[in-house]
Amino acid sequence: MNTIVKVIIPAYNEENAIAKVIQDIPPIVDQIIVVNNNSTDNTYNVAKTAGATVINELKRGYGYACLRGMSYISSQETKPDIIVFLDGDYSDYPQQLSQLIAPIIEKDIDLVIGARVKALREKGAMTYPQKFGNWLATFLMKLFFGARFTDLGPFRAIKYHKLLALHMEDKTYGWTVEMQLKAVKQKYSYVEVPMNYRNRIGVSKVSGTLKGAIFAGIKILTWIFKYSLKK
Repeated sequence: MNTIVKVIIPAYNEENAIAKVIQDIPPIVDQIIVVNNNSTDNTYNVAKTAGATVINELKRGYGYACLRGMSYISSQETKPDIIVFLDGDYSDYPQQLSQLIAPIIEKDIDLVIGARVKALREKGAMTYPQKFGNWLATFLMKLFFGARFTDLGPFRAIKYHKLLALHMEDKTYGWTVEMQLKAVKQKYSYVEVPMNYRNRIGVSKVSGTLKGAIFAGIKILTWIFKYSLKK
């Protein structure tokens, strides 16, 4: 029995990068879903020409886009075994997707995070706010929940039925940490796989602006403290 893998790519103004992302995804993937998150450039047409299924989400926000992708998949007759989330800025290496999903297929792991480890990271690929935010968030997750995460990397894979059971709700910057926190609380098995990481194409909508970095930090900490207060 073949494993059905679908990829969700939230994309906001990624016309210069999205085709490269799509073209580098290995053929083991059954469907590539690009969620055009109210882009003002040609992201929609570029992604469609590159061979992806492209859907629109007018409410801008990373979580909104991810939820829209999940909603689209839920309407399909054939459901996937694995969902992969991947950014549309070409900072990750899509060809490493096979390595990402291997622990799920070979070891029955529930959630796999592509960790942006220093040794495999291109210089300047992560800003200081990103690095500090990752350190603080993972430190607090370890302190409060005993989690073993070292990164909140957006390149990740999860069993589809396990993803549905998390009842994801964050609409913006807290999507990644919400998933990891809920996975820990529900005692999912998880691992990190070291991944190459490079400078993105274009300017980050989060870490590339002071406002984005601040709001992302606040959202991440809010989720952590919210869960730390729950029994």
